[in-house]
Amino acid sequence: MKEYENASSEISEQIHGSIPPSVVSAIPPSTSAAITDCDVLIVGGGINGCGIARDLAGRGFRVLLCEKDDLAAHTSSSSTKLIHGGLRYLEYYEFSLVRKALQEREVLLKSAPHIMWPLRFVMPHDPSMRPAWMVRIGLFMYDHLAKREVLPGSRAIDLRSHAAGEPLKPQFKRGFVYSDGWVDDARLVVLNALDARAKGAEVLTRTRCVSARRDVDGWTALLESAGGAQRTVRARAVVNAAGPWAESFLRGVAHAAKGEALATRHLRLVKGSHIVVPRLFKHDHAYIFQNPDKRIIFAIPYQDYFTLIGTTDIELNGDDPGAARIGADEIDYLCTQASRYFEKPIVPADVVWTYSGVRPLLDDDSGDPSAVTRDYLLESNTGAAPLLSVWGGKITTFRKLAEDAADEVGRMLGDARPAWTEGAFLAGGDLSGWIGTAARPDDDFERFVAAVGSKYPWLDAALARRLARAYGARISNVIGDAQSTADLGAAVAPGLHERELRYLHNEEWACSGDDVLWRRSKLGLHLTRQEREQVGTWMEINTSSQEGIAACN
Repeated sequence: MKEYENASSEISEQIHGSIPPSVVSAIPPSTSAAITDCDVLIVGGGINGCGIARDLAGRGFRVLLCEKDDLAAHTSSSSTKLIHGGLRYLEYYEFSLVRKALQEREVLLKSAPHIMWPLRFVMPHDPSMRPAWMVRIGLFMYDHLAKREVLPGSRAIDLRSHAAGEPLKPQFKRGFVYSDGWVDDARLVVLNALDARAKGAEVLTRTRCVSARRDVDGWTALLESAGGAQRTVRARAVVNAAGPWAESFLRGVAHAAKGEALATRHLRLVKGSHIVVPRLFKHDHAYIFQNPDKRIIFAIPYQDYFTLIGTTDIELNGDDPGAARIGADEIDYLCTQASRYFEKPIVPADVVWTYSGVRPLLDDDSGDPSAVTRDYLLESNTGAAPLLSVWGGKITTFRKLAEDAADEVGRMLGDARPAWTEGAFLAGGDLSGWIGTAARPDDDFERFVAAVGSKYPWLDAALARRLARAYGARISNVIGDAQSTADLGAAVAPGLHERELRYLHNEEWACSGDDVLWRRSKLGLHLTRQEREQVGTWMEINTSSQEGIAACN
């Protein structure tokens, strides 16, 4: 017994030796023996938090990321799913933002061709909105603000003969076509988290940072899981990537020295809502529509059998960002504006699914929410241990934001390390082992699907394509040593087998039916209510095991 006490004392000394006595005494007794040391604690598991975790881990920093819900549970799974420069931002003279985003398009498309691909957009010309010469100038700038290797340039089209004109009202006789890209936004977040973990980061979902106190030498943070288990983390620096909660984190969770204010910026929380309706057209182009209120909306091919329409800009004033839901007025707005262009009117009864997200935009005193800048700001605070807060941003520029953030963290810690993500693949994005040398991302993916079909000839073609889209080169991690469909386990829902569900739970932090059906995939759109409930029940049962509880609680 004496030997045990001595050993315990030595371990405690090793754990607490580098921590100031005042900090140790402030740690609750129940957690004081379980302290994790890291270089950087990142709060927030959206695209910015996971992107920063990936970048920092790849530079060799010890990283711990905590997210209070699921990865991409909020803003980062509620975008319009576009990798784009933001054509409309040219009207607000946001040339730097547009150029930065345009430069990132092809970098991202090449990094993960399974979840991102080029997409052509059709803009029907409405003379009452903007004159044709203005549209041409805008598209010329859009084509030339950044180098393009993959994406074709813009051109004028005759809608009376082009396939894109068929579903439109006959009054729209001419239009313009230009290029941007599509992304599965929630999977993009997961791929960054997978890369971060592969490079040594620890990723904790359903884990809230309930308190973070800083001193001269570092931060002491108390983390709490959904099941109530607590854990103390000692970090050299904190990155506040809490998105819509970034300001409230500074005002309520992070504690500074007496008299010091950590929150110096204000966010404008703007809700963007989308509707999904049965497919409105058969071609593979998307539409961008100009509206009388000077805003734009998109109509995009979605999940093979649907059309995605969005978005709105509704400012939240004091409402909980996590509770954002579409309003009847937003549904009416999107239906009305889309019906100005489509020959067949769209009505609220057509809507099969909706989603809403809250954009955390940096307050720049713009009166119109749609005019608030989408650019990001990284704010450093070195009054004591380093703190970096991420304000604003958009999904297209996440990699550059993460690179800039990692540069700044290194500077604050006095340990600058080189950037590495430009030109690097995301998890599953390197298809060379399947197809050889890469060429064009969209062509590469089709070659990859063919290779998957050759390797797994027993796999249903539609299922093979879906798995290839979701997992890319990691598809073998999902299928494993299966030699037939029966080896994938029981079909919990059509096209969704037990082996894939176990993979999602064990490898991708999926803990609930919603995690699987609406974030790791969009299978929820294709299933009945009963089938969705079956998936939820399976996940509930199988995450109730001892291992499952550890991962999800």
